[in-house]
Amino acid sequence: MTSLPDQPAGPDLDALRKDIDELQQTPTEDLIEPAPAVLAENEPEPERTDSIGYENWDEQADAESTEV
Repeated sequence: MTSLPDQPAGPDLDALRKDIDELQQTPTEDLIEPAPAVLAENEPEPERTDSIGYENWDEQADAESTEV
């Protein structure tokens, strides 16, 4: 049977330990449902579109645009 060494021979885990400790300080609710301010920063900008059922058959596809 192989015995374990007193000091691990792998990578230094201090940086990972700091990240884990930081996450433990954050309430579970904030991890599951972030604050609305965080969501607002990541919300995409809405693009203007034509109304449903609108089609301009007189313009060619290259000339049609949704920009106003």
